[in-house]
This record gives sequence, structure tokens and C-alpha cells, in this order.
Amino acid sequence: MRIVLQYLLPLVLPAAVYAIWVLIAKRQKISLQDGPWFWLIVAGFALMAGGLVFVALTGGSEPGVTYYPSHIEDGKVVPGEFK
Repeated sequence: MRIVLQYLLPLVLPAAVYAIWVLIAKRQKISLQDGPWFWLIVAGFALMAGGLVFVALTGGSEPGVTYYPSHIEDGKVVPGEFK
């Protein structure tokens, strides 16, 4: 399920939405150049900005905390951590 949500869905969903729009446009005899390109671009930027704000507000750790990167101890990888 994780692979579907993280890799396949972000790749397939935009193409599927575009394909559906093309089918609807052909049925209604709408030219592809008359499409809602401006609003699609605005929506894309809004989603991008919202994603960046979400990551900025929910990620990271407390100010002043030191990050210790991952390293190898006794032949095993120790993940990075904040202390």
C-alpha cells in the first residue's frame, strides 16, 4: 500500500485526470487549447505552497538541537538523530 501511495499514485493520478478531461473535451467538442490551463497552473502552485507549508510546520525538531547524521558503528548503520 505504501508503494502505491508514495510512488504510483503521484505519477498516475495527473495523467489519469488529464486523460479523463481529454475524453470529456472530445465528447463535448471542446478544443484542447481552450482548456482550463490557467486554473490548473494556479491550483498546482497552491498545492505546492500548501505542501511546503505543511512540511515546514510539521517537520524538523526544536530550535537549538544538534543533528547527528547516520554513521556506522560495529558494522551496523545507526540512523541519524536529533539530540
